[in-house]
Amino acid sequence: MPIVDINMDELRSLTGHDEKSDTEFKSDLFELGLEFEGKTDTGLLQFEFGPDRLDRLSVEGVARSLRYHYGDDRGIAVPSTNNPEFQFIVTDTVPTRRPYVTGAIARGVSLDKHALDSLIQLQEKLHATMGRKRAKGAIGIHDLTMLKGRTLDDSGVDITGGNEMVDTATDSRPTADRETDTSATDSPTHSITYTGIEPTGDTFVPLDSNRELTPAAVLDEHPTGETYADIIADYDRYPAIYDELGLFSFPPVINGRRTEVTTDSRNLLIELTGTDQWTIDRMCTIICYALTARGATIESVNVEYPEQTFSRPDLTVDTKHISHDRIETILGVSFDTAEIIDLFERAGLAATTTDTTDTAVTSNVDIDGSDNSPVYVVSIPPYRVDVLHPLDLIDDVGRAYGFDKLEPRYPDIGTVGGRHERSRLEAVTRTTLTGLGFEDLLNFHLTNKAEVYNRMRTSPLSPAAFNSTPDDIDLGSAPPAEITDPYSGDYTILRPWILPSLVQVLENNTHRTYPQDLAEVGVVANRDDSVNTHVAERRHVAGAVARHDATYEDAKAALQAVCREFDATLQTPPTTHPSFIDGRTAAIIINDTSVGVIGEIHPEVLVEHDLAVPVAAFEFELAALASEA
Repeated sequence: MPIVDINMDELRSLTGHDEKSDTEFKSDLFELGLEFEGKTDTGLLQFEFGPDRLDRLSVEGVARSLRYHYGDDRGIAVPSTNNPEFQFIVTDTVPTRRPYVTGAIARGVSLDKHALDSLIQLQEKLHATMGRKRAKGAIGIHDLTMLKGRTLDDSGVDITGGNEMVDTATDSRPTADRETDTSATDSPTHSITYTGIEPTGDTFVPLDSNRELTPAAVLDEHPTGETYADIIADYDRYPAIYDELGLFSFPPVINGRRTEVTTDSRNLLIELTGTDQWTIDRMCTIICYALTARGATIESVNVEYPEQTFSRPDLTVDTKHISHDRIETILGVSFDTAEIIDLFERAGLAATTTDTTDTAVTSNVDIDGSDNSPVYVVSIPPYRVDVLHPLDLIDDVGRAYGFDKLEPRYPDIGTVGGRHERSRLEAVTRTTLTGLGFEDLLNFHLTNKAEVYNRMRTSPLSPAAFNSTPDDIDLGSAPPAEITDPYSGDYTILRPWILPSLVQVLENNTHRTYPQDLAEVGVVANRDDSVNTHVAERRHVAGAVARHDATYEDAKAALQAVCREFDATLQTPPTTHPSFIDGRTAAIIINDTSVGVIGEIHPEVLVEHDLAVPVAAFEFELAALASEA
């Protein structure tokens, strides 16, 4: 879950509520879904919140939410933008795996140390979330006064000529004067180039360095370059951004020192590059809103691709429809129309009613209600990247109303609940394993390919290969069920087996005493085109024994005890598996059905996870115990 560090004096200033104490703010933020987590070493308060509200990754975004919550602001606010003076020109040599760019210019921003720290925090936390650690989107923020764009004529042709350079960033005239000047038309007058360069091509001085380096040298010698080298190390050409003076940004790795932002910076260039245009546009929008809270005026830029040109930042207001009845049914509260509109406005949205329900059914429409139920047309500000479905709007209404005001009630049904048979089976299995001395674990179901395949010496089958022989594959080699648009690169797939999770726990607990006997009964999933959801889910049982003398026999003894508890027959014929040692591995056959594997973990797996003791482990399908339970 994202955590935002907040300077409470800054929060008081940005909300306009100097009278509120830290305790009062904590209570108010809890109502908005931000939970106090503690303090940093520098005295900042830390708040954790759901990963959907990424506009709250800075004190500016949190203050905006509070102002709506207090009723100080209402409805949506979209910053006005000045005409573009700069244009990004995207060349055809840009790396095909990172082809997109977007940006904006912020003029007149007021940056003190606290504001600059907040901007840096927002940048890095957007990198970690939407940007997937810069792999999907990376942000560069530059002091505009240190840039010199090439001069363009009205048709967009470079007319700088020779070494002459024109610097509009230092234009001190009021914005209105620049807009009315005949040289400042709707067409940009200066350009910046996004291109691809040879790894050992042009040099620049990166941040936190005093010498000229090529992009390749940055990846090899600079600490930041070493951290993010894996993103572009195999590119034939590296992404680069140029002005008239030369290379000043090496995305997604590092900016140049020449354009470093300080507390003296007043005009900023924001540039973002990435693998998905929508993602970097939304990241740019969130930054622009944060800068407007610091007094900035946003100026648009044109982005010119070889085949199209458009204006950024994208401040388009989205709309969705939802019925009055639907809101009342979900929340269990009766409202009149005026109340609903008021709650939408207090949530930072805008709503009007429409008399017609004759609206095409799409992901933007949810009008499940009576024919007489009003339908709301809700406008959503561009920084709200979390509103994906009309039902998300009900969450905003409920939060503005106050979830603590909702009264619990029994559902109008006549059935009696009880524990599912599978749940009973899981409970008995867990009790048996804990009785044998195992620690019962509950790990995340989401993980990534490196953890479940590479680090375990396995590789996934292709969907075609799996579909042809689904019953004759190694445990853990099924094709993964992948998340289409994950928030983090650490959680991109559903785990296809449990043992990697147990080995990770052992890796994180090498400082603890041994023996460490761990077990888990949990969900695994893999892609399977033979089921209607294309994802097959199962329950597995896994155990691991880590100690200085752990052997195959230790794991088998525990497995035999579990099978005896269920009066199940157990056979363990020899087999092979890439995660286990050959000759110390067996198949698990319960009640004449092959359901898993048991053995001693391979030394390469142990070394990969920094484990200094041997580990014996097993994993099998929980359903194998059901017939005799």
